[in-house]
Amino acid sequence: MMSRIRQIAVVSSARLLLLLVSTASAQPGGAEPAWSWPEKAKNLKVLPAETPPTKLRAVMLGFTRALGVDCAHCHVGEKGKPLATYDFPSDANPKKDVARGMLRMLGSINDQLRDIQPAKVDRVNMWCHTCHRGRPRPMTLAEELGKVYATAGADSAVARYRGLREQFYGAGAYDFREPTLNEVGYVALGKRDAQGAVALFRLNVENFPESGNVYDSLGEAYLVAGDTVQAIASYEKSLQLAPRNENAVHVLAKLRGKAK
Repeated sequence: MMSRIRQIAVVSSARLLLLLVSTASAQPGGAEPAWSWPEKAKNLKVLPAETPPTKLRAVMLGFTRALGVDCAHCHVGEKGKPLATYDFPSDANPKKDVARGMLRMLGSINDQLRDIQPAKVDRVNMWCHTCHRGRPRPMTLAEELGKVYATAGADSAVARYRGLREQFYGAGAYDFREPTLNEVGYVALGKRDAQGAVALFRLNVENFPESGNVYDSLGEAYLVAGDTVQAIASYEKSLQLAPRNENAVHVLAKLRGKAK
């Protein structure tokens, strides 16, 4: 296990080292901190005790990149202060043990992947950034929005979506394709929150105006909200974009029949 963890840490972090050295060492005003990586690290419980400073630096900077955090996330120190003021050997920050546990888990997963495909040359491997992708807590976009919706409602979920899209779109951290918002919108419908569903589906229409499916979902939300006029308009738009949408044909026939 220890050799496998060493391999994971060194290989993954080596790819990130050049991108992160300047970020980790820069201080406000351009002043360089009086800091150097120790020749012999203290209190290493998962990484090999003999890890040299160059590899230790690569591993730690790899963590910051993968999780989108700084040293204060796991270590005892104040964000923005020189690294010389940090107590790196201390275990007082509970997130340090979380990181150790995650590193052990990562090694275990990769050992299992190796056992599943022992002879495969291009075997799949897991890294910290495989799940985290620049976020401390690796949640799907639907989970993130669902959590916000459950605690603060649809308007807050819409605002959260816009913020995450602005920050992460194109980075691979979240799936911004249309099914994600549809999933959260139907959570709102399931709670009989028709106006909340309308807000979420309208956001999906805003982002995917050429999708017949998102207009179909919006029409359903308008129906539950009792707005027949907007429901008909949405289903008509859905049918225009997706002529084979049998659901839209069926619902429009019923709505137009009632209108007579």
